[in-house]
Amino acid sequence: MNLVESLRFALRALTAHRTRTFLSASSIAIGIAAVILLTSIGAGIQRFVLSEFTQFGTNIVNITPGKTRTRGASTGSISSVRLLTIEDSLALKSSRHAVYTNATVTGNAEVRGNGHSRRVTVYGQGPDFDRAFNMHTAIGQFLPADDPRNPRAFAVLGAKVHKELYGSTNPLGSVLQVGGSRFRIIGVMASKGQVLGFDLDDTVYIPTARALEVFNREGVMEIQVVYPPATPLDEVTQDIKRIMLKRHGREDFTITPQQQMLSTLSTVLNVLTFAVAVLGGISLLVGAVGMITLMHITVTERMAEIGLLNALGATPMRIRILFLLESTALSTLGGIVGLITGSGIAGLLGILVSDLPISIPWRYVIAALLLSGVIGLAAGIVPAIRAARLNPVDALRAE
Repeated sequence: MNLVESLRFALRALTAHRTRTFLSASSIAIGIAAVILLTSIGAGIQRFVLSEFTQFGTNIVNITPGKTRTRGASTGSISSVRLLTIEDSLALKSSRHAVYTNATVTGNAEVRGNGHSRRVTVYGQGPDFDRAFNMHTAIGQFLPADDPRNPRAFAVLGAKVHKELYGSTNPLGSVLQVGGSRFRIIGVMASKGQVLGFDLDDTVYIPTARALEVFNREGVMEIQVVYPPATPLDEVTQDIKRIMLKRHGREDFTITPQQQMLSTLSTVLNVLTFAVAVLGGISLLVGAVGMITLMHITVTERMAEIGLLNALGATPMRIRILFLLESTALSTLGGIVGLITGSGIAGLLGILVSDLPISIPWRYVIAALLLSGVIGLAAGIVPAIRAARLNPVDALRAE
């Protein structure tokens, strides 16, 4: 009996017990499908989060007030930390690597215009904000390049605020009241939608210095420096640190490159994707237990057949190969069915639920298929050894 005949014999044994074959293959198929579905959703979410996080660019360095130690503790109380100022942002423009700098203040305020009022997020930004973060205006213009320390009282509306307050009316030139201050509307931003849970359309943009007055703050919350993509990050951060140390006298600020944040975020998301893959792999292990049980039952039911093979001259090695081929073929069949089912369901979810990001990570799929083959071999080893050790006379007598 050569290898082809052995494989044919194993497949014939599988088709002779269709119900048992179906149940065994289903346990593996469900495990494979679970791995594909869980990792597809996990990888899809990872790509979605990273794309949301990077749509404003990755060549950005954030400077925040207060020095953060390695363990995450502040060097002192809030009162002892020197605030970041608009002057700091202007000083950072002298960096040879700075393309844009921007000082940010964020708060929540009630805005009134056209006889309507609405509570929205108000961003104090510099005139380079739109270019630094790839933002665009739909109507009018963004904040002009005034003196950042004494800018004119201009405001730019987010798309949603424009719709809620002014409907389809052109708001340019209208007066918008933000808190207790009045601003002249000079532009409306193009719709940006939600980014990581923040609705960028439900916003109003005003100059940073004016935002400090509205929110009664003395310092800005963050300064961003945009640098050329090809510039080494270490050179950028060292130059920023040099300028800030010259102004502050000590390192009472924290420099956080966006690439560093992306690396940390990517690591966390990779761990989560691996975790859900492990959860799917548990289903495969459950299927392996089922296969081992069924293969043991198969040996018991087919003792007469094993005795006949022995009587006809089949060696113990050949009998072991027959049972190993049978279990491997069973797991491979289940793996293929699971692959088709899992990929099909994942694709269908991607079509029916447009907000659900789906991305099939094929490295996990291939690993799951290889694992199913290993499970088939592992599930067949002990029963195959048991079958090969049966005494031909005792096996024939078991009929």
